[in-house]
Amino acid sequence: MRNEAQTRIGEVMTAIRTRISSRALVSGDRLPSIRSFAVTMDVSPSTVVEAYDRLAAEGLIYARRGSGFYVAARSLPPLMVSETEPRRERAVDPFWISRQSLDADPMVMKPGCGWLPADWMPNAALRQALRTVARGEDAILSDYGSTHGSPLLRRLLLRRFAEEGLEASPDQIILTSSGTQAIDLVCRFLLRPGDTVVVDDPGYFNFQALLRAHQARIVGVPYTQSGPDVAAFETILTAERPRLYITNSALNNPTGATLSPQTAYRLLNAASAHNLTIVEDDIFADFEPEPSPRLAVLDGLDRVIRIGSFSKTLSASIRCGYIATRADWIEGLADLQVATCFGGPSPVTTELIANVLASGGYRKHMEGLRQRLARARHEMATRLEPLGIRPWLMPRGGFYLWCRLPEGQDSAALARRAVKDNVVLAPGNVFSVSQTATSFLRFNVAQSHDPRILAVLRQAMASRQAE
Repeated sequence: MRNEAQTRIGEVMTAIRTRISSRALVSGDRLPSIRSFAVTMDVSPSTVVEAYDRLAAEGLIYARRGSGFYVAARSLPPLMVSETEPRRERAVDPFWISRQSLDADPMVMKPGCGWLPADWMPNAALRQALRTVARGEDAILSDYGSTHGSPLLRRLLLRRFAEEGLEASPDQIILTSSGTQAIDLVCRFLLRPGDTVVVDDPGYFNFQALLRAHQARIVGVPYTQSGPDVAAFETILTAERPRLYITNSALNNPTGATLSPQTAYRLLNAASAHNLTIVEDDIFADFEPEPSPRLAVLDGLDRVIRIGSFSKTLSASIRCGYIATRADWIEGLADLQVATCFGGPSPVTTELIANVLASGGYRKHMEGLRQRLARARHEMATRLEPLGIRPWLMPRGGFYLWCRLPEGQDSAALARRAVKDNVVLAPGNVFSVSQTATSFLRFNVAQSHDPRILAVLRQAMASRQAE
């Protein structure tokens, strides 16, 4: 009986330690009352008392007379984002993919990365803009960015919004240091640890990584060729009551699919019925030949937050993002930006981007880029065909092909082999919350022209078949 009692005490202690390590309980939080936790754990109150006393002796928690037990300030371990979920194989870990691509030697081939090659970007226009900015006011080169960002760039963005039918005012937009920071600020503003967030499955892997950093609970909704599966989406909203849905509605990453009008309207109706906020990442919008339906346009920034940046179209080095949302949320987001970055994006960055956008060169650049990418997508599909690798669909725009492998091939195994030959691939399960994309690879067609990539892939596939 003594051993059994000790075991039950240990179970209570482990349950509290788990809540603290996962940050379900943080410094200063009050622990469940002795009686309520005894019911939760199906033990006697005296067992909980003993467990709490031992945890207090360890310094993990402390007692306040007449008030209960609280989490001690030093009890929280450092947050290791890669350990906030069961560890995946490194070849299917978003952090592995990101590091391999970002830290790669120039000789490494990166068909799995998420940006265009330097020689595809408008470098001449950027150099001209740099010269113009360098001749500008000293404050642009020396001062912090304002809390809402450059008025000129915000006006240019509002003008672009109006062209697609999205009416917004200057007090509904704030500039950020990047598109990723835009999502981070929205998450800081709206989420609390343990909140549920819906993402597309498959969907952009860094959405998952960022949400893990915010200790959110992630639920995937199956993504179809016309957008998320609406029936599954409605079921998730009823069962899970999520706080946010984060999506690319223009050229979904990784599939390249676009939202149909019917799906868009049903999504907004479901969101309204369940008081759900939608974050629409519009980063790939300019790659579309004609705009597909936009949730923010249909909704008018009521319950849809639009975010975006220019890292895919102008430069990943000159980074600036934006958030367009309800006017009454902008000041709160600006305060968070001050708290985390002390001001908005660099004035040098915003003036550079505004200078390029204001010229006629940007539209010409994007028109040429769309045509070049259309050729590259079809050429890549033709080159992959002899290997039995076929696109899930042929996207209307963008630089991704989401491809299905021949039966029996595992994309994670191929990625592990390929990286030994200096080829970074993007295996399917990196993008899948449910881990059901084992037989898929995402190819960046602009980064896949080197014939050695297919040679390495062919060899890796042959090795897999020989096992």
